[in-house]
Amino acid sequence: MSMSASPAMPPERGETDRRGLIQAGAGFWVAPQYRKPLAALGLDSLEAVFAFDQGKDLAKPTIGRFRRRVELDVRRPGADVPTKVFLKRYDHPPLLKQIRNWIAHHQRGSFGLLEQDAARHLADAGINTPRTVACGEKWGRFFERNSFFATEEVPNSDALERRLPDCFEGSCDSVQRRQRRDFIASLADFIRRFHETGYRHRDLYFSHVFCSKTGEFCLIDLARASRPFLQRRYRIKDIAQLHFSAPAGRFSCTDRLRFLRAYLGRRKLRQSDRVFIRKIVAKAHRMARHNRKHHIPVPFQEHAAGTG
Repeated sequence: MSMSASPAMPPERGETDRRGLIQAGAGFWVAPQYRKPLAALGLDSLEAVFAFDQGKDLAKPTIGRFRRRVELDVRRPGADVPTKVFLKRYDHPPLLKQIRNWIAHHQRGSFGLLEQDAARHLADAGINTPRTVACGEKWGRFFERNSFFATEEVPNSDALERRLPDCFEGSCDSVQRRQRRDFIASLADFIRRFHETGYRHRDLYFSHVFCSKTGEFCLIDLARASRPFLQRRYRIKDIAQLHFSAPAGRFSCTDRLRFLRAYLGRRKLRQSDRVFIRKIVAKAHRMARHNRKHHIPVPFQEHAAGTG
């Protein structure tokens, strides 16, 4: 396995400019339009980011203690920036987790800057990702000490987990049916184009797919996104996570099959496609068994759905 040098290497061994960001201190990069709004909160250096104890804590019980997410309000008079910024901090990540992250990304780098690299590469490939606000890192002799990655809120959008288009509400007349089919086709096209980049999200639930009021999709939370060696395995995992998180009361079996046909680009499924689909369903059922064991909801099995 080759651990090649990359933009995510320590500052003394990597580049000093991170594409559109300016270096405002040792191991600290920031988007020009956010420099003053962040400085107004005291966030003007790497040390200040890790000393910061304000904002809305978005901690989840399922993430490691070394990782913390905070929502910040950066709105200031005359500042041409969105209201919210999401700050993700990695403080002394366990060494084994660092090594696993390097293997997944085929390179040595900090958690924060590897995520920023993934977001930048996907954006370059035409996949919408949240705009980077700032990022930074500090290294020890060989391992990361801490790093962070901050993004702005996705404008005029919401996660599919929280809000689906109105065509998924109530009775389904001919107009709603056409709108639903168009939405499913657009979502399938977006996910297919994402996978064509070689990236796999590895956490591709409806909570991490945002959709704007005009129907544009955006992928968030790219902490685990990478180009893994086992492409097919993680492709199945990604689609299984989408299938798992699509609520049964809104997405019928017909809707799910329509999504898979659009994703695969098939009018008629081949035998290999049917094998692929069976693996997706089997993976989703394994996830369901795990959730039920821990008394966690299983969205795709919550309610019966009709056909659309």
